[in-house]
Amino acid sequence: MSIRIGVAGYGNLGRGVECAVQKNPDMELVALFTRRDPKSVRTKTNVPVYSVSQAPELKDQIDVLIICGGSANDLPEQTPYFAQYFNVIDSFDTHAKIPEYYKAVDAAAKAGGKVSIISVGWDPGLFSLQRLYAEA
Repeated sequence: MSIRIGVAGYGNLGRGVECAVQKNPDMELVALFTRRDPKSVRTKTNVPVYSVSQAPELKDQIDVLIICGGSANDLPEQTPYFAQYFNVIDSFDTHAKIPEYYKAVDAAAKAGGKVSIISVGWDPGLFSLQRLYAEA
């Protein structure tokens, strides 16, 4: 049984996730959500593309939604919204705002009975460790 993956956003991160999922035999990319006209989005794998407004309709078809928006404007709105419906993961990296962001996402996930993992990736993550070593 494979993990059914959805991707929200098809910029550089979304395209990278699409490629990465294809390299993992235990994962299956089942949907891509976009704010653009879905008919205008051309993917590498021909995964079905939907409007973000259609996401709740597919909540039972996706095990994990990987949210590929930007930390400044997209993720603060998108992750709490999607966390009501999906187990989500994102790469929020505005360090000073992580505590308040965590509270918003956690509340939405708990309300929906879902799990959310935030701030995964290079920064915070590897960059944070490098900063710690440099400051030590």
